[in-house]
Amino acid sequence: MTAIRALLANIVDYAGLFPPASLDMPTALRNYLEYRNESASWMLGRFVAPISRLEELQTELDRLSPDRAVAISATAGADVDGDIAAARAFNRSNAGVARVEVIEARLSSPEAIEHAAAAARGELELFAELPLVPDPKTLIDAVGRSGIAAKVRTGGTTPDAFPSAANVVRFVRRCLEAGVRFKATAGLHHPLRAEYPLTYAVAAPRGVMFGYLNVFVAAALIRNGLDDATAERVLNERDRNKFEIDGDTIGWEGHSLTAEELCRAREGFAVSFGSCSFREPVDELHVISNRA
Repeated sequence: MTAIRALLANIVDYAGLFPPASLDMPTALRNYLEYRNESASWMLGRFVAPISRLEELQTELDRLSPDRAVAISATAGADVDGDIAAARAFNRSNAGVARVEVIEARLSSPEAIEHAAAAARGELELFAELPLVPDPKTLIDAVGRSGIAAKVRTGGTTPDAFPSAANVVRFVRRCLEAGVRFKATAGLHHPLRAEYPLTYAVAAPRGVMFGYLNVFVAAALIRNGLDDATAERVLNERDRNKFEIDGDTIGWEGHSLTAEELCRAREGFAVSFGSCSFREPVDELHVISNRA
C-alpha cells in the first residue's frame, strides 16, 4: 500500500445532507451509492445522516435497492437515549440493507458522556462531539474511561466557526494522552490549508480553512512524538512543497511517516472526517500527489 492510500483510505464520511451542500435525501443517497462504484471509492467512508431522518432514508433505500449494505454514521439530537433506540430499531428493520454503525452526539459533561456510552454499548460505536474551549481534558478523559471516541469540529459556514490551530492541536494531544480515537467534521473539503469560499453561494464569504492533509499528517506526527508547537506549524502550512510525499512515506520538513505508521494512526487514532462534498476532497487530491 502506498503512503497516500494508507493516509486517506475510507477517510471521507459523506455528509451531503448537511450544510453547505444541504442536499435532499434522494440526491445525497444516490450520490453516495454512485461514489461507491467510482475509482476513488477507496477514499469513501460511511454515509452520514441525522437520526431524525432515518425513516426518510429507509424510504429511499427501499426505492433504490442498493447492491450491498450501506454503512451509516448517524447524528443524534438532544434526546440521545431516544435517538440511540431509534438507531437500534432502524438496524433491526434493515438487516442486510443498511446499518447504523456509528452514533455522533454532542455531549458536554462527563456524566452525559458516561450515560450515552452505556446506552450505545454493544451494537453502536459512539463519537462524542466536544467543545474545544476551555481545555477539553476532563471531557476527553471521560471519553477514554467510557471506551468511546471523540469528535472535533474543525470549521463551518462562517469564519468564526473555525478554531485556532493551537486548540486543534490541544484536542489531538488530549486524545493521545487518554488513548482516544477521534474524527473531525466541517471545513475539511480541501487537502491544503488556504482561503476558500465558505459556502457554495454566489459571492460567498471566504475564510481560511484547514486542509485534511494538514490535520491528519499533524495527528499522525503527534502520535509519533511531534511537539505541539511544530504540530501547529503543520496545521498552518499552506505550501504543498513543504509536504514530502512519495510512494512509501509522507512527511513534513524532515518529519517522516511510513505507510505502516500511517495505517496504525488511522486505525487507532485519527479515524475519518465528515464532508458534505466527496468530489472536492477527491478531485483536489492531485494537488498533493499523483500517486493515489
